[in-house]
Amino acid sequence: MFSKLFSLALAATSVTAISAPSYSGYSVVWQETFAGNAGQLVNENNWNILVSANNANNEVESYTRSNQNHQLSGGSTLQIVPQVSNGKWTSARLESKYVFTPPDGKKTIVEAQIRFGSNPQANKQGLWPAFWILGDSIRHGTAWPACGEIDILEQVDGRLTGYGTVHCDVSPGGICNEYNGIGGSTSIPDNSWHTWRIIIDRTPSSWTSESITWYRDGNQFMQVTGGRINNQSVWASLSSLPMYIILNVAVGGDFPGAPNSSTLGGFGSDMEVAYVAQYQSS
Repeated sequence: MFSKLFSLALAATSVTAISAPSYSGYSVVWQETFAGNAGQLVNENNWNILVSANNANNEVESYTRSNQNHQLSGGSTLQIVPQVSNGKWTSARLESKYVFTPPDGKKTIVEAQIRFGSNPQANKQGLWPAFWILGDSIRHGTAWPACGEIDILEQVDGRLTGYGTVHCDVSPGGICNEYNGIGGSTSIPDNSWHTWRIIIDRTPSSWTSESITWYRDGNQFMQVTGGRINNQSVWASLSSLPMYIILNVAVGGDFPGAPNSSTLGGFGSDMEVAYVAQYQSS
């Protein structure tokens, strides 16, 4: 029964998404367009599906590999859907097997096209969808935040605000002022499709002039430079060492706060992704 209802909801909420667009002066190095039949899980040749209870940041969800929490829409999109049953929250977190290293002398773009479910803000307290990057060294023993983290997009509590942040060095405190990080924000016009991007610019001759810049629909809203970090090895953890991509919807945690009795799961609270791509300048 659930799968039939799920498919009907998909038909009502998803669209046929575009492939990663072309940009003058850049080539697509890697992309995921989420092709497949409705109800399938994400391509596990490309993604690790995290399965665990998660108490990081005081979150309350458990991540599963159930297609109740993530699946392909059948319209070339991915849907990550938080669900609640008897007060217990489940969701999905997907981590790319693809690892990339921004090369010296080049600009690297990482971007995705994302929309959010249509539930009112009052029914999204405690929900925390995100599109972000972690340094691959965390998979090999380096602790957070020394591994480096770039949050390309976070949204909390259904607010029409997108947050971009870097985390680095040590916690608490340190160069990136943990646990807050160094961040900025931008308004989101609505819950419909928008493009979220960072450009890691390693073309300057000095690492202090290198930068990471955030964009929503091509409009810049945040930038961090090597000079602001002012430590070459810490800057490298954000800009020039291997890294991978994460898509997830967390529930609860220090940033959004806990869900309440009005918080709804299901498609109205989902994050839908049309594509994820990494580009390199010519």
